[in-house]
Amino acid sequence: MSTTPTPAVLILEDGNVFYGTAFGKIGTATGEVCFNTGMTGYQEVFTDPSYYGQVLIMNSVHIGNYGVKAADVESDSVKVKAVIGRNLEDKYSRFMADASLQNYFEAQGIVAIDGIDTRALVAHIRTQGAMNCIISSETLDVEQLKATLKKVPSMDGLELASVVSTTEPYTLGNEKSAVRIAVLDFGIKKNILNCLVERGAYTKVFPAKTSFEELEKFNPAGYFISNGPGDPAPMDYAIATVKKILASNKPLFGICLGHQLLALANDIPTFKMHHGHRGLNHPVKNIISGKSEITTQNHGFGVDPKAVRAHAEVEITHVNLNDESIEGIRLKNKPAFSVQYHPEATPGPHDSRYLFDEFIAMVGSN
Repeated sequence: MSTTPTPAVLILEDGNVFYGTAFGKIGTATGEVCFNTGMTGYQEVFTDPSYYGQVLIMNSVHIGNYGVKAADVESDSVKVKAVIGRNLEDKYSRFMADASLQNYFEAQGIVAIDGIDTRALVAHIRTQGAMNCIISSETLDVEQLKATLKKVPSMDGLELASVVSTTEPYTLGNEKSAVRIAVLDFGIKKNILNCLVERGAYTKVFPAKTSFEELEKFNPAGYFISNGPGDPAPMDYAIATVKKILASNKPLFGICLGHQLLALANDIPTFKMHHGHRGLNHPVKNIISGKSEITTQNHGFGVDPKAVRAHAEVEITHVNLNDESIEGIRLKNKPAFSVQYHPEATPGPHDSRYLFDEFIAMVGSN
């Protein structure tokens, strides 16, 4: 980095202006501002496709202090639009790291702003709710930037899953395995696939808009519906496919966006949350077992609690212990279940990985 910091500015949709210094690429970036409460795993967070279209506040004070490594990714590139930090670190201590965070952001074309009071900013977002923002290190003209910010679309109603999905099908695992899983990719994380393959599954990952008929040509024993960014409600193509999967009576497991799509396929609406859940320490209770688990989460939309409870064929399996939001459902008349959180947990605790075991067992017994 230059020894003379370049000034940068952050402007929120509600008119609040924050000044800091540039980090990463010199430029301008826009998106919906959100925050992650995790203390570690920043590289995995940055490369999570579910963050596409968002500007991320990292609550932890020091980000970049252990550098970056090629293996510590959840996709093939950084997916956040920009990053906001208190102390974004150019120097790092991990001898295994490949590069500094500064070099990584420059290579990936990511704009970031350093020196922001992230505690105050997060408190503001928690109170006022999610909103769009703009960051710039190439101009400090507030009025010009506000005019640009007004053109940024709301995340509410925005379909982004097809943007981050694979463009071509690909396979992972032992092709001789009887546990053949067709995966609909709406922004899948690499470690979800790892968790399936480690349990003996042979997976084929398909683009978001693949038809049910095309999926069936793989002759899958079960289906996995992935996480991803944006609003699930406008994803008519995906909802229709999930309905056909359910009609086939083959086992289905959904995570995050996949959870929301399973709900929508059963006429349970979703809604945009006030500020979402993102972090590594969200407490969830398993209603079936009575046990609690600490979970990794990243979502800005949720499933309507009243509609779930009123549905005769859907059972609630998990609830969030902070706000009682719906964290898991299963169908009473079909071999299908889903969770709102991330049991693959990279980064995060491994309390919930039993869900992959349950899914593989369900596929094997069907």
